[in-house]
Order: sequence, then structure tokens, then C-alpha cells
Amino acid sequence: MYPDPSSRSQALHTRAKRTLPGGNTRTTVYLSPYPVYAAHGAGCRVHDVDGNELIDCINNFTALIHGHAHPVLAAAAHRQIDLGTAFGMPTESEIALAELLAERVPGIEHIRFTNSGTEAVMMALKAARAYTGRPRIAKVEGAYHGSYDYAETSLDASPANWGDAAAPASVAHSQGTPQGVTSDVVVLPFNDCQATEALLRAHGASLAGVLIDLLPNRVGLIPASAEYLLMLRRVTAELGILLIIDEVITLRLAPGGAQSRLGVTPDLTTVGKIMGGGFPVGGVAGRADVMAVFDPSGGRPAVPHGGTFSANPVSMVSGLAAMQLLDDAAYAKLDRHGDMLRLGLNQAFADACIAGQATGLGSLVKLHLKTGRLSNYRDAYPSPEQARAMARFNREMLNRGVLMASYGLIALSTPMRDQDIAQIIETAHEALNVLRREEVLA
Repeated sequence: MYPDPSSRSQALHTRAKRTLPGGNTRTTVYLSPYPVYAAHGAGCRVHDVDGNELIDCINNFTALIHGHAHPVLAAAAHRQIDLGTAFGMPTESEIALAELLAERVPGIEHIRFTNSGTEAVMMALKAARAYTGRPRIAKVEGAYHGSYDYAETSLDASPANWGDAAAPASVAHSQGTPQGVTSDVVVLPFNDCQATEALLRAHGASLAGVLIDLLPNRVGLIPASAEYLLMLRRVTAELGILLIIDEVITLRLAPGGAQSRLGVTPDLTTVGKIMGGGFPVGGVAGRADVMAVFDPSGGRPAVPHGGTFSANPVSMVSGLAAMQLLDDAAYAKLDRHGDMLRLGLNQAFADACIAGQATGLGSLVKLHLKTGRLSNYRDAYPSPEQARAMARFNREMLNRGVLMASYGLIALSTPMRDQDIAQIIETAHEALNVLRREEVLA
């Protein structure tokens, strides 16, 4: 049972603290009093260093859509490793993955590979500034776009500092962020058409791009409304602002990503996670004329961009294999399992008489310990009591063999079977009954 002072995970964490700040190198995987260390995984299950088997419902924070050690992906990686892992030269593998993405995703004509989603967003914002000649960006309140100070503005704004709902404050995420950074970011209220249009028109002459995730995790996995997307596409086109859709997480929703599922075509798209086949990857992509800011064939480009491991062939061949496995049948299965899980989790809340709901689309699910309609970051923002209860719920799930994100995020994988979904639902019933008996939310 977690926590266990005699566990190997506890011992490894004690050892890690000697050389890593707080014993940690990824804030997202930290768990108090210590994280659970992985040993190996296969399919939709992962084993920790103490021999416990867990259904993996986070899949490296949505990246492993085919679970762990998929034989096709492993074979592709092994073949390439025998040939070489990285070169100071291009390889055919990057062309093949680029062709697949351009064929599938409506907003992609050209793509430039990076090493992470964070880097992809960084380069997208630089491209937008270079193309438009404007300095500022706009983004949605509460939306996560990686660890770049402009893109993480107002990521975790709170009632104490988030300001007017119709004109949210630009709040720094990291201490020491220069005021000039937050001043160059206009924060938009998600799914509020009138307020967002007013902000875009007020600041349009200085805005290079609008950065948006169509199903933002930190906003609660609530989809952008059709009206909101129509307004964004119309107003950005009118004002000469580039529309940048972050598909780093949402590429797993459909062959063409969330943009194809929700019916909007951006000027730039960022991608990552699933398209690396379990290896580090990212990409900035979009219209050919916009992506020309990276083109070095006529001399120094408007936006020079390198990267020692960008488009490394291990990520490229593994990514191509991963994307090829995602055919219509695979997406249909993921959708069915997502719908089954959301339905079952909502029934579990009702059976336990606990206020809660499951949101999301396709293979992405988010749990909230609150009821009522959720349409934006402030609706989904948990109270301190709800946040503590979610942490307790997560621990109860972990002790019953289900690994999910501490804040309620679940990402499904193709190896999962109906029995696995049923087991997750049954485990949620048990965990919620513990919360009810102990009156955790009282």
C-alpha cells in the first residue's frame, strides 16, 4: 500500500534527493511523500520497482497511445538503432513522417520537427511573429502549452489574481518571469465569444497569433464550442492574426487531430507526443507560406532553427509506425472505450452520492469533483477542498492498481480491452466509496 516507508520507491527517492532537486526531474510525476518508480511495462500495464502491477491510465501524460513496448514500435526502433541513432545529415525517415502528417491533418502543408511539444510551441510563436511582424500573442486562460514563459502565462491563475472574467489578467507562472513577458500576452476567456472578440479587436494590431488547444487539459478537457471556433477563425483572418492550434495532446483524437474533429483549419499547428512512437518528438507545421519563415534555401531564414536531435531517425521511424497503426478501427475503439469510461465514471459518482463528473472526448478523460455545466477554466477550477479530495481519490486508485494523473487526467491506449475499462470503473466505485465513508468532501 502507498505510502510504504520500506518500499524500494521510497529508497530510490531518498537516493534521488542527493543529486536531483527534491529528488525530481519532472514536476508532473512528483507525488508526495515520494513518487512510485517504474520498472517495466507491457501493453496497458506498468510494473513498479516493488512488483506492483498497475493499469496505466496516464500513458506518459498522453504520449503512449499504443501503451508500453508495442512489438511493432520496438522492432522499428531496434532496426534503426542498428543503423545509427542520429546524424548530422537529414534522413529519408523525416520525409516519410512529414508526408503522413500532411496527408492526414488539414492544417499541415509543411512541417519542421523539434524535440518536444514545448519546443514546437516556442517555434510556432517565433514563426507567427516573423510572419506578421507583430510582437504579442493571445492565449486561453488556464491552457497548458509547455514550459515556455509566454505560453505558460496564466496557466495556473487563481481567484486571488485572475482578474476580470471578461478580460483575464496576464499572470506569470514561474517566479522571476519578466513583466515584459506577461505584458506581451493577452489572456482570453475560453468559450466566451463576445469577450474574446472584444479583446482581439482591442489588441489586434499588435497580435501575431492566437494560441489555442481545442480540448485544453488544464481547462478541464472541455471542448471549444463551435461558435467560439467560428468566431476565432473569422476574427483572426480579418485582423491578420495567425490562428495556432496546439495538437500536441489532441492529435490522438482523430487522424486529423482535434481540428478535423471540431471543424476548424488553423494557420499553424503544433504536434508531438503520440507521433514519436514513445520517443522524444515535436513539430511546428502549417501553411506553406507561413512555414517559409524557416526556409534556408535563399539565405538566412527569417527564423533560423536547429536542434541536435531534431528529426532523429529513431523518433521518426517509431513515430511513423505508431501513426500507421492508428487506422480508423483503432480510433473507433479508442472512442468507444472513452465513451464507456465516461459513462461508467459518471454512474460511479451518482452511486456514491458524490458531486462529480467525467469530461473529455475520445481517449481523453478528465475527472472533476463538482457538478454543473463546465465551459471554461474558472468553471473547472477546483476549490482547495476539491483538490485535496482529488489527491485522496488518486491515492485510493493507485492502491487498487490504477495509475492516473494526480489531478484527474486519464489517457487511454489501444491495447486496452473492455475488461480493462470495466476494471477502471469498478476501482473508481471503490475509491469513491472510501471518500464517501470518510466524508472527505464534507
